[in-house]
Amino acid sequence: MLVPLFISFGQWQWNKASVKEARQTLRDARDAEPAVQMPTTPADPESLRYRQVVVRGSYEPAFQILIDNRIHRERAGYHVLTPLRIEGSDTHVLVNRGWVPALADHSRWPEVATPAGVLQVSGRAMVPGTRYLTLGPDSPRADDSAWQVVWQNLDLSRYQKATGLPLQAVVIELAADNPSAGGLVREWPRPDERIERHLGYAFQWWGFAAATLIIWLFVNLRRRL
Repeated sequence: MLVPLFISFGQWQWNKASVKEARQTLRDARDAEPAVQMPTTPADPESLRYRQVVVRGSYEPAFQILIDNRIHRERAGYHVLTPLRIEGSDTHVLVNRGWVPALADHSRWPEVATPAGVLQVSGRAMVPGTRYLTLGPDSPRADDSAWQVVWQNLDLSRYQKATGLPLQAVVIELAADNPSAGGLVREWPRPDERIERHLGYAFQWWGFAAATLIIWLFVNLRRRL
């Protein structure tokens, strides 16, 4: 019978909504807390999730990457991620500096200027996902360089292997008012974005289950009459 399958689909969507709601609650709580200094040694990523963080250091644009297929107001573009070497240590943290539009010629990518020198960076610490849908190969490498510029997704393990950098297991979403912003767009989504869609799908699947059960009962009762 299809009823258990429809119920499980509904529960799956409900659980996704519950996870988003819990993460939004955590973010709201940590937004109300004072900012913390980014550690100079590897830290537990969950202890930093959604925390407001501050760190001093210098960007290393040689290992900058662009995350492809990021949409802003129905326009395709990239998120610009640049490693920041934390002052006084060899540890780095990736900083998502914001969104930049794609070029009309998709075989090329935009040139993004990177602030030089020691900077103070502030923003929200995010824990990157680990499940990705890869639709095709990444872009060609930069001209006369062995470095891969455009990535479909951020895989921290892959990035760390490619760079050899000691890396924190979080990414800083740069605050919109940070002086090192560099003119990129920073309108970060909420964890509970589109939660109503998951709830709608859950009730839809449960509706299918109820309708299927009613039809089954109706048909079987008629057979007995």
